Amino acid sequence: MEYLDLAIQLARNAGDILKHYAAREKQVEFKGRANLVTIADKESEAFIIRGIRERYPSHSILAEESGTAESGDNAKVRWVIDPLDGTTNFAHQYPFYCVSIAVEENGIVTCGAVYDPCRDEMFSAARGSGAFMNGEPLRVSDVDKLAHALLLTGFPYDFRERIEIPLALFRGFLMESQAVRRGGSAALDLCHMAAGRCDGFWELKLQPWDTAAGSVIAEESGGRITDFANGPYAIYKKEILASNGRIHEEMLAVLKLAAS
Repeated sequence: MEYLDLAIQLARNAGDILKHYAAREKQVEFKGRANLVTIADKESEAFIIRGIRERYPSHSILAEESGTAESGDNAKVRWVIDPLDGTTNFAHQYPFYCVSIAVEENGIVTCGAVYDPCRDEMFSAARGSGAFMNGEPLRVSDVDKLAHALLLTGFPYDFRERIEIPLALFRGFLMESQAVRRGGSAALDLCHMAAGRCDGFWELKLQPWDTAAGSVIAEESGGRITDFANGPYAIYKKEILASNGRIHEEMLAVLKLAAS
């Protein structure tokens, strides 16, 4: 698929930009107390957008730092970009961050690429064609009990304003699962679930660029994704529940209990 090929190419090259700045001065700016942006975010995004514009000048682009850009009448195809997912980790030289690029056609994410420059791992998927990591097929885990599951999550940037909800969810899953980890990159969390390295993931208040590529990769690896009420997931929703499918009902039950 030509869109996926370009997404993979741009994600890998943008990852080289992140590697260039990894141990250098990052010119950190604050969009909020816990929401950072660095020169690497900006240069990575500019590089990706330039690459898309050169190939598909009429396509729409939704990117974290520059927002939405429509071109011509062809808004049916939209590129959804996170030039650096895990900026706080990156700013502290904690090696858990990535580049995420997805393509949305007529409201459906059809392909995506997530590149982890620290591990040189390229996760990719096209809808209906399976998910891969460095060319090898991905498959979710076969863990079938929440008590045996390793879960991943993250906290929203504004969690200090209303911490009770994320803490209630965290406590619920901590008590019912084998363990919970908080990595700091939703895109990588979804990819690690796709690779069977964990068994489930949930988070609140994410943006489209956080989950667009990771969600199609997770689904194409056999994963299940819904909202917290077991409704269909869309990248514009503010809550996501992802699992290997086998523990999904148990995770939904925890969410319902924590919200009561």
